[in-house]
Amino acid sequence: MPPCIAVVGSVNLDLVARCERLPRPGETVSGASFERVPGGKGANQAVAAARLGADVRFVGAVAVDDLADEALAGLEEAGVDTSGVVWISEAGVHTGIALILVDWLGENQIVVAPGANAYLSPSEIDVGDADAVLCQLEIPDDAVYAAAQQARFFCLNAAPARRVDVEPDLLVVNRFEREVTGDSGRLVAVTLGAEGAILLESGEEVARAEPPPVHAVDGTAAGDAFTACLVVSLVEGRPRDESLRRACAAGALAASRRGAQPSLPTTAEIDRILA
Repeated sequence: MPPCIAVVGSVNLDLVARCERLPRPGETVSGASFERVPGGKGANQAVAAARLGADVRFVGAVAVDDLADEALAGLEEAGVDTSGVVWISEAGVHTGIALILVDWLGENQIVVAPGANAYLSPSEIDVGDADAVLCQLEIPDDAVYAAAQQARFFCLNAAPARRVDVEPDLLVVNRFEREVTGDSGRLVAVTLGAEGAILLESGEEVARAEPPPVHAVDGTAAGDAFTACLVVSLVEGRPRDESLRRACAAGALAASRRGAQPSLPTTAEIDRILA
C-alpha cells in the first residue's frame, strides 16, 4: 500500500521572470523571459509527494476567478485528490499569486500575494485517514492548528518562518528559518543548501546527508521537493539516514530544472541519481 499523505497548504499561480541577474533596490533589469506555472508551497509539496508514489489529498483555497483552474492544473495532472479544495467567492478575493524572479545562477526572489490562501478556515479542513499530514506557513495559523490536531504524524515546513504554537513530529527549516522557530519539533530537519541537510532528535544530530552534484538552474521548489520526499520516505519506513539522503537528492534534482511543479522528481529519478 502506498503511503497516504494529506497536504494542507497554499496553492498559487506563479508568475516567473527569468533574467541575467536579480535587480538591486530601485533598479530595473530588462531582457527577461516570462512564464506562468502552477505553484504554492502546499500544492508543490502535494505534487512532489504524488510523484514519489504517495496517495495524496490536498486541502487549500482558491478564489472563483480566472486564475484558479490554472493554479490547480498541476495537482490534477499529478493525480492528487483535490476534493478538499475550498472555493472562495467573496468580492475582491483572488487566487494566490507568487511573483518570482530567477537569475541565470538559479537564485531567486519571491513575493507572494496570498489571496484566497488567507481565507482557509479550520472548519473546512478534513485530512481524511492520512498516515501523515504536511503543512507550511502560507496559510493562517488556525488552519495549521486544525491540521495538526487531526494528524497521526504531523510535519511542519516552517516557511515563510514565524513562530506557531504547535510542536510537530517533524519540523523542516533552513538555517535562517531555524533562527525564528528554534528546534520546536521531535525531529528537526535543517537544510543547508549545497551542504545538504542534518536531522536532529532532541537537539542531537542523528543523520547528515549531502546532495548529489547537479547544475543548479532554479531553486524555487527545491525545499518543497526535499520536504515531501523526507515525509514520504519516513512514512514508507525507510531509515532516517536513507530518508535524509533521498530528500537531499530530491531537492538537488528540483534545483537542476526550471519551474516549481515541473521540476519535481519521481521515485525512479531519485533512485537513478543515488545509484
